[in-house]
Amino acid sequence: MRTVKWGVLGTAYIFERDTAEGMKQAENCELYAIAGRSMEKAEAFKEKYGFQKAYGSYEDLLADPQVEAVYIPLPNTMHYEWTIKALKAKKHVLCEKPLAPTAKEAREMFETAREQGVLLMEAFAYQHSPYIAEIQKELERGTIGDVRYMEAALITSDYVEGNIRMRRETLGGSTYDLGVYCSSLILRMLGKEPERVQAVSTFSKEKVDMYTAVLMEYENGMRANFDCGLVLATEKNSALDRFQIHGTKGSIEAVKFGFNAPGELSYVVRTFEGMEEVKTVQVPQNYRLEVEQLGRCITEGETPTVSEAFSVANARIIDRILESIGY
Repeated sequence: MRTVKWGVLGTAYIFERDTAEGMKQAENCELYAIAGRSMEKAEAFKEKYGFQKAYGSYEDLLADPQVEAVYIPLPNTMHYEWTIKALKAKKHVLCEKPLAPTAKEAREMFETAREQGVLLMEAFAYQHSPYIAEIQKELERGTIGDVRYMEAALITSDYVEGNIRMRRETLGGSTYDLGVYCSSLILRMLGKEPERVQAVSTFSKEKVDMYTAVLMEYENGMRANFDCGLVLATEKNSALDRFQIHGTKGSIEAVKFGFNAPGELSYVVRTFEGMEEVKTVQVPQNYRLEVEQLGRCITEGETPTVSEAFSVANARIIDRILESIGY
């Protein structure tokens, strides 16, 4: 198996908490280079995670011809700029969600990737989970008939003032941070964008949406809704993750589930005929799965699981939600 030499732009918390372990586990990933805003921090991460090289600037890493793929865990406002720069440096890119502030910018990023002959994939790690794939298969098999309604939620702790999630100028707030998970899950399961979107939010004194509720209506009569919020106990790293899907023959409901969660996850299938079955799925570390998948896209020509069409469609949904709440 050929490995891909990866560079990481930045020393963000999500890399430390999740992606670093995923990259270490990934069989086709070579931890080649890390760049920080200072050489001191980059060197510290090089030693801690086993990178071969450290750079004191993002530009220096992108100039290294040995770097094949770049992971971008930078703040939301920096995704567009540094993804474009990485793509123009002929690097394949895995960029954290949300890929861009708007669908227009997301389209421009993918256009640049095509022009440069490299790949771009949005880092929705949970989309690579076999648990999510099994739920989709249940729907495709017609287990619960035609879908009529779906709901999802992701509610987490709030954060102290000054945290990047709590600042509007850094694209903070519940919709950008959490709502993208719910909207993308619904998009994956229902397979289409809604005809109508309505949303309502509560805001902090800094005008950041702390809680958002979204209603989506589809041309065939389907409806979906989701809730996202930064409202649980401050800085406790607690979360509420859920979803339900209801059809003309029954329903599917998450039992043991978390966005990006590894381990043994489960869901229950109920039918109107009286059948009730709990099914379990063994899920590897999700961040490993996304790194390995993009690696195979580079070396073996696989198609990205999180496609351009999917990411742009999800960005359009988020655009409509933000317009509805006046964000």
